[in-house]
Amino acid sequence: MSTETQVHAEEHNRDNTGIRLGLWVFLFTELILFGGLFLVYSVYRYTYPADFHLAAQELNKIIGTFNTVILLTSSLTMVLSIVAIQRSKRKLSLFFQFLTIILGFFFIINKCFEWAAMFHQSIYSGSETLLNESKSYILFFDFYYVMTGLQGLHVIIGIVLISFMMRFTAKGYITHNNYVKLENTGLYWHLVAIIWIFLFSLFYLIT
Repeated sequence: MSTETQVHAEEHNRDNTGIRLGLWVFLFTELILFGGLFLVYSVYRYTYPADFHLAAQELNKIIGTFNTVILLTSSLTMVLSIVAIQRSKRKLSLFFQFLTIILGFFFIINKCFEWAAMFHQSIYSGSETLLNESKSYILFFDFYYVMTGLQGLHVIIGIVLISFMMRFTAKGYITHNNYVKLENTGLYWHLVAIIWIFLFSLFYLIT
C-alpha cells in the first residue's frame, strides 16, 4: 500500500470516527430531551393516578399496538438494509431501505387516524369536552399530544434521512466498505423506535 493510500485511509477513518462521535452526542441530547419529558410525566402520573388512569382509557390500545409492531418491524428492515450493503447487495439494501420508509409512512398515517378520531370526539386541549374535566385529566392529554407529536416529527425526519441514504446508495456513495452514513441513520431510526416503546408503555399500557 502506497503512502498516499495510507494517508487517505487514515483520513477516511478519522472522518468516520468524527461522524460517529457527532451522532452519539446528538443521540445523547435526544435522550436528555425525552428522558426529561418521561420524568415529568411520571411525576404527574404518580401525583394524579386516578385522573391519568381515566384519561388513558380514551386511547386506542389496538392502534397503539399496531404502531409498535410497525416500528419494530421497520427497525428490523433497517438492520437488514445495512447487512445487505455489507455483503455488497446494493439492490437488496435499497429494497429494505424503501420498505423502512413505507413502514414509517404507515406509522404516521396510523397516528393521524388516531388523532383525527380523538379530535372528532373533542378530546384535545381547549375543547368543550375536556373543559368539563379536572386539570390533571386535561394534563394527561397535553402530555400525550406533545410527546407523541414530537416523536412523530422524529419519524418524519428519519424518513427524510433514509430517503437521502437511498439516493446515496443508488449513486454508489454508500458501499460495502463505506456505509457509516447508513449505519448512523439506522442508529437514529432505532432510537425513534425505542422512544415509541416507552411512549406506548407509559400512555397505553400503564393504566
